[in-house]
Amino acid sequence: MTAATGPTDLAAWLAWLEARNPTQITLGLERVAAVWARLGLTFSIPVITVAGTNGKGSTCAFLDAVLRAGGYRVGLYTSPHLVRYNERVCVDGAEVSDAALLAAFATVEAVRGDTPLSYFEHGTLAALCLFAEAKLDALVLEVGLGGRLDAVNILAADCAVITPVDLDHQAWLGDDREAIGREKAGITRTGRPMVCSDPCAPNSVLASPAAPIWLLGREITIERDDDGRWACRVPGAVFPALPRPALLGAHQYRNAAAALAALWLLRARLPLPVAAVRTGIVTAQVTGRFQVIGHAPLRIVDVAHNPHAARTLAGQLADLPPTGARIAVCAMLGDKDVAGVVAALCGVFDQWYIAPLEGARAAPVTDLAAILAAAGCTVKVHSSVTEAWHAACSDANAADTIAAFGSFYTVAAVVQTALITTR
Repeated sequence: MTAATGPTDLAAWLAWLEARNPTQITLGLERVAAVWARLGLTFSIPVITVAGTNGKGSTCAFLDAVLRAGGYRVGLYTSPHLVRYNERVCVDGAEVSDAALLAAFATVEAVRGDTPLSYFEHGTLAALCLFAEAKLDALVLEVGLGGRLDAVNILAADCAVITPVDLDHQAWLGDDREAIGREKAGITRTGRPMVCSDPCAPNSVLASPAAPIWLLGREITIERDDDGRWACRVPGAVFPALPRPALLGAHQYRNAAAALAALWLLRARLPLPVAAVRTGIVTAQVTGRFQVIGHAPLRIVDVAHNPHAARTLAGQLADLPPTGARIAVCAMLGDKDVAGVVAALCGVFDQWYIAPLEGARAAPVTDLAAILAAAGCTVKVHSSVTEAWHAACSDANAADTIAAFGSFYTVAAVVQTALITTR
């Protein structure tokens, strides 16, 4: 390894970046903006940036799928990843290669000098380097944390999308929805449009200098039929007879509507036929969002890790036909509102199979067990998520439902286990 190039394989690069910045989360744009300036790269294509507490990944997936169905070449940047870091950086629907990431990481390192960069900042700059080389028509960027001080905010969004705002990451973003909303709305720019899919958006979001501001339930409306088909109305247009989204859950209609509104606002630069809209809605996919990975018993994974997402998960499970027992497989990080998640879901599951996660941020499994016991839940403690998942699958009857949730790390462990057992 040299200072100019860095490690020689992707796993070593990621480990090096993590070790270089053990605190992992470092907010602020000064460092990343300075290195970005040294790279000397610019974009003249439309940029759509998505922030919010929940729904960011799904909204990005709809934006990407619709644009690609319309024939556009799209760069999509999301985080975190589940199994492979490459999931974060997609060009025209395909993850970039290890070799491409290595070259981009080295490019950033070569100009970084003495400027310290976090894991996320270095990765964001590397992704932008790859996008600059890819001859793209549009960029879709998901905020990692907050918005105002997040690394992706070094690019000015042509249209900002704010998904529902709720309590999460309070140590960095603030203790109430107004403070958190203010950070999310920091991705907006004066006189450029913003779409918000939170029908009860905080005033701090609505006070953004963006123009126009389109709010779900106000400028953006959804009309659903009994068979799942729907229409989306925005000022000046209606998208009729839309198909049921491939992503499951009633909230996915809201995420899709936000994506359609943003694309309509950018129609002068990114015109789309209705056929592309319909195709994108039924092809958009994102791993770990109420994703069914098996049947008999029904097996579901969901990255729900805060009370708002947990309430959404409870609603999705309530929509399932009543059959057998409901079994939870849960592991959480210590900086999450564990009690809030349990409160939202304690009455949903008949049994809880819990486990610890690895790393400094992991919540002690004894804490989770105590909160569940105080809520009157039946709990079985396991040494790992993989062990808990296998035990739940072994104990379940064919008519039961198993749901794994609590963290991206929880879902990643289950998805990797499922991949191994189905090969």
